[in-house]
Amino acid sequence: MASLKEIKIRLASIRNTQKITSAMKMVSSAKLHHTQTIVEHMLAYESKLSTILNGTLAAESELNTPYTAWREVKQVAIVAFSSNTGLCGAFNANIWKELSARLHRYEADGIAVRIYPVGKKIADELHKAGYQTDNSFLQAGDKLNYEDASQLATAMMTLYTSGQADRVELFYHHFKNMAEQILTEKVFLPITLPEITSTSMSANYILEPSSEHLLALLLPKVLHLHIYTTLLDNTTAEHAARMLAMQTANDNANDLIQELTLQYNKNRQQAITNELLDIMGGAG
Repeated sequence: MASLKEIKIRLASIRNTQKITSAMKMVSSAKLHHTQTIVEHMLAYESKLSTILNGTLAAESELNTPYTAWREVKQVAIVAFSSNTGLCGAFNANIWKELSARLHRYEADGIAVRIYPVGKKIADELHKAGYQTDNSFLQAGDKLNYEDASQLATAMMTLYTSGQADRVELFYHHFKNMAEQILTEKVFLPITLPEITSTSMSANYILEPSSEHLLALLLPKVLHLHIYTTLLDNTTAEHAARMLAMQTANDNANDLIQELTLQYNKNRQQAITNELLDIMGGAG
């Protein structure tokens, strides 16, 4: 049985740890609300821009662009998003599990892979497993600025148009709600053309100076914005996962404190009883 001193030390240790997890929860909560507000506005903007792009592509079905060219997949570029720090539950483990399975599948099929980690945690896992990575955009998730996302998008677009990659894939977490972050895989390039429907064909677009010129301006902007919103979405999911993990840690700490307090009181009561028995025995 633990002594009263040992229980007091353990209680103090748990309370100090609880202060840290509570502070981390509050920080994650503040960051979550900030990024959530940004991503909600950006997703609405991206959705509207994508609608304009899809309408243009559907109305002008004969337009050709290098970003829509499908070819046999022999080389793949993968952008994997994770966090730079831990203490966010299974957030990083889920990304690594899915990415590892995909890499093994490509190896079995003889497909060459270029890996671009965004976040230190996934980069560390890849290095431990012996994979070579391009760490040019490792810190892109730190500041969440559009310029870094634009540089990443430009690099992926150059890889695809130059033939160094036949497909570009994104692995990240999508923020659904406070309690759920969905692991998502998307094909960034090539772009899937929308199906031509009677609605899209009847859309009345007046394009100046030409549809080719508009498409040349619109496509890169949509692709850059897609990487930026993906980065924001993943970061929002990270803060939600960390907030949930810290709340769970706080709840566990409260349970431990209650158990140890009960044990401390029992031991203290037993010690007092023993002292009273000793006094009574000595007096008799």
